[in-house]
Amino acid sequence: MTILLAGCGDLGTEAGLRFAARGHRVVGWRRSPQKLPAAIEGVAANLSAADLPPVPADTTAVVIAVAADSPTEEAYRSAYVQGLTNVFDALERDGVTPGRVLFVSSTAVYGDAGGDWVDEGTTAVPGGFSGRVLLEAEELLHARFAGTGTETVALRLGGIYGPGRTRLIDQVRSGSAIIPEDLRYTNRIHRDDAAAAIVHLATLPSAPELVYIGVDHDPADLGAVLRFLASEMGLVEPPVGDAGPARGGNKRCSNALLHSAGFEFGFPSFREGYRDILAGNGVRHP
Repeated sequence: MTILLAGCGDLGTEAGLRFAARGHRVVGWRRSPQKLPAAIEGVAANLSAADLPPVPADTTAVVIAVAADSPTEEAYRSAYVQGLTNVFDALERDGVTPGRVLFVSSTAVYGDAGGDWVDEGTTAVPGGFSGRVLLEAEELLHARFAGTGTETVALRLGGIYGPGRTRLIDQVRSGSAIIPEDLRYTNRIHRDDAAAAIVHLATLPSAPELVYIGVDHDPADLGAVLRFLASEMGLVEPPVGDAGPARGGNKRCSNALLHSAGFEFGFPSFREGYRDILAGNGVRHP
């Protein structure tokens, strides 16, 4: 297979290495292709610009894993809506019809659920501009390829943690962590599992569903995660207090559909994942 990675940051690069390890040709578009490992054919590209490079004629699957430059609606719209439009226009311009296009989205499309469970059948009601823009990008993805023979998949990832993504660890270490007074569920996935899920869904032999949620098995209470980290590092347990608004809303996301598609997690909960990080394993790709 020839895989086109439109967006090759930390997550895209890790996915690309996993595609390459399976023997696939991997072409990576990013602004600084010189930073990519040799296993990925780096090509200079700004996805927010209309003049994208030629698409490899034998492209089997396209993975779009972009990130906004800043936490503003304008930046999100440029990265996700305009970025996707430009990639799709390039495919059309070059007459390339991939078998599958996978877009890395986010569980932010669900907003707050008051601690209830959500799955792929739950109506997406975004609570902020990030979720609204991502949902618009998902709708653009499915509409653009409807009736073309190209299968489309949106992978809604929870909060990604992993090598170099140590916000909670840093908060506990610095003493700035606060355990919320209320029960506050969090949904996360280790970077390596997120990359593995991309590869799994992009190469699934059978036709995939339109949407999958990518989170681990344990939508854990934030307080439980912070207490665990303090215990693992031999530090004082963070105090309970006003922790401010919940990041991403209070909800429990189900991974049952992804699991039923044959995906197995390397880090089924935050415990295995954070222990691996604290052990110094893994590296964040530049």
